[in-house]
Amino acid sequence: MTATLIGFLVLFTLMGLRVPIAFAMGLVGYAGFGFLVNWNAASAMVASTVYETGLTYSLAVIPLFILMGNLITQAGLSQQLYAASYAVLGHYRGGLAMATILACGGFSALCGSSLATAATMAKVSYPSMSQYGYSPQLASGSIAAGGTLGILIPPSVILIIYGLMTEQDIGKLFIAGLLPGLLAILGYLAAVMFVTWRNPKAGPPGAKLPRSERIQAIKNVWGIVVLFGVVIGGIYGGIFTPNEAAGIGAAGALCFTLARRQLTWKLFFRILVDSARTSGMIFAVLIGAIIFSNMINMTQTPLRLTEWIIAQQLSPMLVILVIIVIYLLLGAVMESMSMILLTVPVFYPIIAALDLGGMMDPGMVLIWFGIVVVVVTEISLITPPVGMNVFVIRAVIPELSLGTIYRGVTPFWIADIVRLAILIFLPAITLWLPSLM
Repeated sequence: MTATLIGFLVLFTLMGLRVPIAFAMGLVGYAGFGFLVNWNAASAMVASTVYETGLTYSLAVIPLFILMGNLITQAGLSQQLYAASYAVLGHYRGGLAMATILACGGFSALCGSSLATAATMAKVSYPSMSQYGYSPQLASGSIAAGGTLGILIPPSVILIIYGLMTEQDIGKLFIAGLLPGLLAILGYLAAVMFVTWRNPKAGPPGAKLPRSERIQAIKNVWGIVVLFGVVIGGIYGGIFTPNEAAGIGAAGALCFTLARRQLTWKLFFRILVDSARTSGMIFAVLIGAIIFSNMINMTQTPLRLTEWIIAQQLSPMLVILVIIVIYLLLGAVMESMSMILLTVPVFYPIIAALDLGGMMDPGMVLIWFGIVVVVVTEISLITPPVGMNVFVIRAVIPELSLGTIYRGVTPFWIADIVRLAILIFLPAITLWLPSLM
């Protein structure tokens, strides 16, 4: 236990010195393993981790889904999603903010990245809301909150990494995220309605489009509906694996982009480079996290912590609530990916050992816990002082202050807390669809 505490202390110190998280975790894991065992064993562990992770077939899903998202972005579908949502809701009070949230949900379903969703929709939707006199708080808050959907609605890179770390079925994790994702959208729409009910001037209605234009705007997003249906429907129906779904999704996105004549060789090369760069960054962080978790496992801290909790005979729900509080506190000061990679190796053995048979099928406990962890991570993306989505929007729209954006996300943050409580106490919402697979 002492070695684990020292390891975390050194890790946080390195992160405070702005050492990249991948290298910080890798260095601490290597040094800790060397001190605990020997340096030859530590070197062998690092070499095997890098080699085996790079050759892991399941990880092929990450670059393919990233490529799919980059191609979808280039095809201009983000603008058309917003246009379709605007056509349906824009003429209502707060309708542009609601349209932004719906567009974020649709875009994130194919992008898989919260930061990319927030950055893209900030460019697409904020000018329209500003034009119609929306308050900067509501406009920026709806974009920041809508962007968090990217890590829950499948395909989600976070869910892929969680599945690999806990050896859970990635397809079931994807399907388990659908209803909680829909619940998130409904909660955010309710938050917009509440804000505009209290202050109608915060979200005045936009212009109502003619019926023909509304129908055309909805028809323009058929590509996203088809692609999402093929990818997720194929996984749910057992037609193909998540890896095959990622390949089909990337190929479909490429065909769609080519059909729209949005692609040049120069642009295609840039998309490939950006996808490779993002994938390389994720792989580096994942390798560093595995090296660090190997060191943690060598100290037997997860096992001892699990045994201690069982010996205390604490209520399983109390243990879960304590873990959730720890995640909320960590989310206020840590980046979401780092938080997942550092904490899951410690907490998931505890959750697996709890007697939750009265609440859910024991074989589905870690699926449910994965969705709960991702929801908490969503909250961390808009929680001060770190809230990564807030900083992304601040970078894209520099005239907005951080204080303005943080005030804007408050109603959405409250909606997220309510959703988290529902998912904790009603696990059937999360597990119903996976149980049918």
